[in-house]
Amino acid sequence: MPKNKKRDHLNLLCDIGDLATLLTGSSNIENFLQRTAVMVSRHLEAEVCSIYLFDDQARELVLKATIGLNPEAVNSVRMKPGEGLVGVTLIKQQPIREGSASRNPQFKYFEESGEDRFESFLSVPISRGIENIGVLVVQHEKRDYFDEMDVMALRAAASQLASAIENARLLMGMNNPKSVAANSTVVEQLKFIRGESAGSGYASAPSTVFGKSHGWLLSEASESDAAYTLKHFYRAVQLTMDQLQELQSRVAERLPESASLIFTAHFMILKDERFIQEILRHIEKGAPPPEAVRIVARHYITLFSSSPYMYLREKVNDMEDLAGRILANFQLRDMEAPLQCKGRIVIARELYPSDILKLASEEVAGIILVSGGVTSHVAILARSMQIPLIIADRPELLTLPEETAVLMDADIGNIYVNPSEKVIHQFESRNQAKAATSLLADAMTPTTETRDGQRIYLLANINLLSELALARDLKAEGIGLYRSEFPFLIRNNFPSEQEQYPIYKRLFDEMPDKIITIRTLDVGGDKILAYSDAAAESNPELGLRSIRFSLRNPDIFEQQIKAILRAGVETKSIRIMFPMISSVDEFQEARALVKDCGDDLQRQHLSHHPRPEIGMMIELPSVMEIMDELAAEADFFSIGTNDFVQYMLAVDRTNEKVAEYYQPWHPSVLRSLARIVGVVIQQHKEISICGEMAHEPEYILFFLGIGVRSLSVDPQFLPRVQQVIRRLSLSDATEYAQMLLAESTVKGTREIMDKYSGAA
Repeated sequence: MPKNKKRDHLNLLCDIGDLATLLTGSSNIENFLQRTAVMVSRHLEAEVCSIYLFDDQARELVLKATIGLNPEAVNSVRMKPGEGLVGVTLIKQQPIREGSASRNPQFKYFEESGEDRFESFLSVPISRGIENIGVLVVQHEKRDYFDEMDVMALRAAASQLASAIENARLLMGMNNPKSVAANSTVVEQLKFIRGESAGSGYASAPSTVFGKSHGWLLSEASESDAAYTLKHFYRAVQLTMDQLQELQSRVAERLPESASLIFTAHFMILKDERFIQEILRHIEKGAPPPEAVRIVARHYITLFSSSPYMYLREKVNDMEDLAGRILANFQLRDMEAPLQCKGRIVIARELYPSDILKLASEEVAGIILVSGGVTSHVAILARSMQIPLIIADRPELLTLPEETAVLMDADIGNIYVNPSEKVIHQFESRNQAKAATSLLADAMTPTTETRDGQRIYLLANINLLSELALARDLKAEGIGLYRSEFPFLIRNNFPSEQEQYPIYKRLFDEMPDKIITIRTLDVGGDKILAYSDAAAESNPELGLRSIRFSLRNPDIFEQQIKAILRAGVETKSIRIMFPMISSVDEFQEARALVKDCGDDLQRQHLSHHPRPEIGMMIELPSVMEIMDELAAEADFFSIGTNDFVQYMLAVDRTNEKVAEYYQPWHPSVLRSLARIVGVVIQQHKEISICGEMAHEPEYILFFLGIGVRSLSVDPQFLPRVQQVIRRLSLSDATEYAQMLLAESTVKGTREIMDKYSGAA
C-alpha cells in the first residue's frame, strides 16, 4: 500500500475519533450522515461512499446518505436483508470486497442510483453488539481498487461510527411523522402479547423504553438552552450528585453486597476535573450550558465505545445515564430530583445485572425484555429484587411511544398494551384473590413430610442477602445454594478478601445452626464480569467459566475461600461447593486449594473454620462415567438442572431461537438424573436438586421417586413446594418415576407427565 494511503487511513481514524465535533457541526441528522460519507470517501480516496440504515419496522435497508451516487436515490433505494451485496453484508455480518462487483450474481443494480460504472465494491456491517444498524459501502471505477488495508480501515470506521449512527437512526425515526403513525399502528398490533414469565408479579403502569429517555437529551438541542447560565450548570451538577447519593443509599439498604458501588463510575466522572473543566471551556466559548454538557458527554461516549476493553465500553451506559441526569436537572428548581423510571414499566432489548440494580433503586413497576432466557442471571436477580419480569421475543415493543399504558401479568407471561377497563378490573379482582393465597406462607411448618411420612428437606437458594429474611420467615431448613457471584457481578473490580468477608459473615450470622452451602465463584457464560480483561470467547458457554476460571486465577479463588473460612469460624457446619466440575482431577485440585488456604490462615494465626464440608455441583455429562469415584471423593452433591439439561442436549438455555429444544423431560436427562442419584445414595452421601426443576410439581414427584430427599428452591417457591410434597406418597412417586424411566421418547415422557400432573 502507498505510504500516503496509510497516512490517510490514520487520518480517517483520527477524524472519526472526534465524532462529537462532526455531529455538533451538522445542521441536522441527515447532514451528519452526509458529512460522514464525504469524510470516509475522501480518506479512502473512494469515488462513492454510501450509508445504508436498517429500518426495524419495514425490515429493509434504506440508503440514507451518499457521495458519488445520484442524490435522488437517497430514501428510495431499499433492499431486504440478504438482497444484493449490501443485504448479504447485513445478514452475514462480514465485509464483502469485490474487484468487479457487476460479475457477482448477488450484486443488485438500482437504475436510479447511477452506480453502473463503479466496479470495485467494499462493504462492512455497522453494528453495536447484537444490534444490526446498517451497512457502510465504498465504490470506485477502477477494478480491484480496494485492498485488505482498506477493509481494516473501513471496519474500524464502521465500529466507531456505530454508536453515533445508531443515535441518528433512532432520532430520524422519532422525527419522522410516518414513524409516529407507524407507532400508532404498532400499539394496535401489540394489543396482546404472550411472553415467558421470568419473575412473578403484576404491574399496570405507563411504559418507557430503556435508554431512549436519555437519547434525545444527548442528541437534540432545546430552544430553552440559551436561558441557562453557569449558575444553572453548577446547580444541575449538585442536584445530580445529591440524587445519586440518595439512590446509592437506597440500594445499599436493599443490597448489603456493596451494590451501591454501581454508581461509582458516575461519581468518578462527576469529580473528574477534566470533565467539568471541559464543559466550562465550551461554556466560556459561548455554548449554552446544556449544549456544553452534550458536546463533552458525546466525546466521552465516543472514546469509551471505541475502546478495545470491555470494562471501558461498559462506561458508555454510565456516561449516558449521568449526562442525561444532569440535563434533566437543568429544569429543576429544588432538590427533589425525580427518578427517571419510577413507577414505570421498563422495556429493554437487554440489561446487565447493574442495570437491574439501578432500576430497582428507582422503584420501577416492572420490566419487559425482548431478548434473553428465563434462567438468565438477569432474570434471577429481578426475582430476587421482586420486580415483575417478562421476556417476549417482540422487538416491536421497543417502538412503543413513551408512556404507553401497559399491563403485565408476570405470573404467566401475558402483556396487554393499552388495556381496557375490563381487563384491568379482571386483574385487580384476581390479585385480591391471590392475596388470600399468601396464607400458605403462614401455614408453613418447620419440617416437611410426604403424605406417608417420608421426611423431605426444603432449603433455599439465595442470590442476595436481602432474601435471607424471607427464607427465615418461610422456615427454610437452611441455604442449599448461595450464589456467590453477585458481589462480583455488581462491582467495578474483583472484591478483595476483606470486602467479601462481611458478606459471608452476615450469611452465617442470619441463619445460625442451619445448613449453609456457598457455591464458589460461577462466572462466564451468561455471567460476564465487565471489568475482567479476559479475551472475548466465540462460545462462552463452553469457555473459561466457573471452576475453570477459579483454578486459572488462583489469587482470586484463594481470597474467596479465605473469606468464607474466616467468616464461618463460629458456624457449626459450613459447606463449600464447586461449580461445573468435569473430572476427579478438577475436584481434587480445588479441594487441595481449600486445604492450602486453611493452612495459610493457621500460619497467620487467623481464626477460621477448620473442617468445611466440600461438595460439588453436577452440571456436566462428563461426570456420568466417573460418578462412583466422585461420590467417594466429595462430601455432598447438588444437581444444577439448568446447566445439566443445557449440556446434555446441547441447547443454549439463554437462546430463545432454540428454546423449544430445552426439554428437561427428555428421556436421556431423566435417566441420567436417576443414575446419578442412585450412585450417590449407594455411597451414603447427600444429594439435592437446586435448579429450576426443583420447584415444578411434575419434577418434584419424579425426584422423590428416584430417591432425592432434599430440594433447594428460591424462597418464594417454598410454600408451594411444601404443599405439593404433603399431597404426595412415596409409592405414587416411585411408580411415576419408573413409568418415566421406561419411556424412550420425548413425546411419551411428556404425555406421562401431563397425565400425572394432577397427582402433584
